[in-house]
Amino acid sequence: MAVVIRLSRGGAKKRPFYRVVVADKRAPRDGKYLERIGSYNPLLPKDSDERVKIDVERAKHWLSVGAVPSDRVARFLETEGLVKREAKNNPKKGEPGANAKARAEEKATKAAEADEAAKEAAAAAAETPAEEPAAEEAPAADAPAEEAAADDAAKAE
Repeated sequence: MAVVIRLSRGGAKKRPFYRVVVADKRAPRDGKYLERIGSYNPLLPKDSDERVKIDVERAKHWLSVGAVPSDRVARFLETEGLVKREAKNNPKKGEPGANAKARAEEKATKAAEADEAAKEAAAAAAETPAEEPAAEEAPAADAPAEEAAADDAAKAE
């Protein structure tokens, strides 16, 4: 029989309370257990003595028998000095997923295309500075014609 030391959840909805229990590995999380060796109340402040309570003598006994603590319980037992827990290393933890990488690549190509279009527009604007003054004169030539039309309309009244 494989024996584990793990947390068993109790308490109300959104008000968790955990028992530190020794149970058969195949038993359900909140099901039957062999022995309760402590408690954990995550709602209490971290510096509170009541937050984690573990019967150290019983924990030593079960560890000597071959019980394997869960990760969270191993953290508790490490603070008691019973277990040496090794830090886990996940080098891919901060790396974005496949979909995020694809979105970033699309965004980069769109930005590159927009930069290219802006450069082409700037180059086209630099090539045609002589045409701009002529374009400005054309509306000025139309302005007297509009004024003359307005004068004709006023005379007709």
